[in-house]
Amino acid sequence: MKVLMIGDVVARPGRVAVMERIQDLREQHGVDLAVMNAENVAGGFSITPPLAEQLFSAGIDVMTSGNHIFDKREVIPYIERQPRLLRPANYPPNSPGRGMWVGEVKGVRVAVLNLIGRVFMGPADDPFRAAEELIASIPPDVKVRLVDMHAEATSEKVAMGWYLDGRVSAVVGTHTHVQTADERILTEGTAYISDIGMTGSYAGVIGMKTEDVIARFTSAVYKRADHATGSVRICAVVLDIDEETGRAREISRLSLPHEQ
Repeated sequence: MKVLMIGDVVARPGRVAVMERIQDLREQHGVDLAVMNAENVAGGFSITPPLAEQLFSAGIDVMTSGNHIFDKREVIPYIERQPRLLRPANYPPNSPGRGMWVGEVKGVRVAVLNLIGRVFMGPADDPFRAAEELIASIPPDVKVRLVDMHAEATSEKVAMGWYLDGRVSAVVGTHTHVQTADERILTEGTAYISDIGMTGSYAGVIGMKTEDVIARFTSAVYKRADHATGSVRICAVVLDIDEETGRAREISRLSLPHEQ
């Protein structure tokens, strides 16, 4: 099975790039399942129901998220009824939505798990314990298992990779918006990368306007940052996974320029 996992998609530049290129990417790489992190889709903060529907219609199968998922209040009733839009599974139990999706892709059962780190992040339950509970709940015939570990600290992401090695097909990091060059297959067959990278404008600071972000570091008075425009890239990984065992055969990084 070929899986495309797209890193944090930021604001209009990122989502337009995904909608314009997703079908080409699916055809070029023979993709069976396309997953993207959607926590920054709407102006850099959360996602709205109409934007989610546009991305699903364009060719995205499942969306993960992170600490910004509930920044738009209108996402709350939507995430309750849309099982393919995930929030971190280790949020408090009364949080809207779900932290895992289990479905079938071309006759193959697949699970997508969404976790959030605790180091330098907001309050959340233990992601390692949450991962343990989720994996225990997955039916044994579901061999292809994908984990989005949304975290700030590289060490926490690497630790999760080793913790789940051999029990999931892939652990991919999101949140820092900078693609790392440490993609590999761990000892027991789990594909790993510390951060897929950002899909959006590289003309600013991790997708947002340079002057707005600098103001946050240099002044006590500043406004919420607007998204940057221009110099757009799509960052993703392509996974080749053995459907019978769930072990990863290959992980390849993509960092593609996109003109808008």
